[in-house]
Amino acid sequence: MPKSRVRKKKDGSYAPSEKPAATKLDMSSGRRWVAPLMLALFGIGLAWIVVYYMTKADLPVGALGDWNIVVGFGFIALGFVVSTQWK
Repeated sequence: MPKSRVRKKKDGSYAPSEKPAATKLDMSSGRRWVAPLMLALFGIGLAWIVVYYMTKADLPVGALGDWNIVVGFGFIALGFVVSTQWK
């Protein structure tokens, strides 16, 4: 079996690089409202659909009928729209 080549080191030419100073990232972008609003919209949408099914289409708004499902998914979709603002 052939031997692998031995790499020669240059004498004194290697200097370890200095670590750059750690910079502090500013994560406070002023968008603390995004996560609570997003979770609230998800919860409202889910609760709307669950209440609709549990009450056999009498609640939350009986006049809407099957459109209550669309309203519930609308809240969930708004939650996803708001989640795009999260950094």
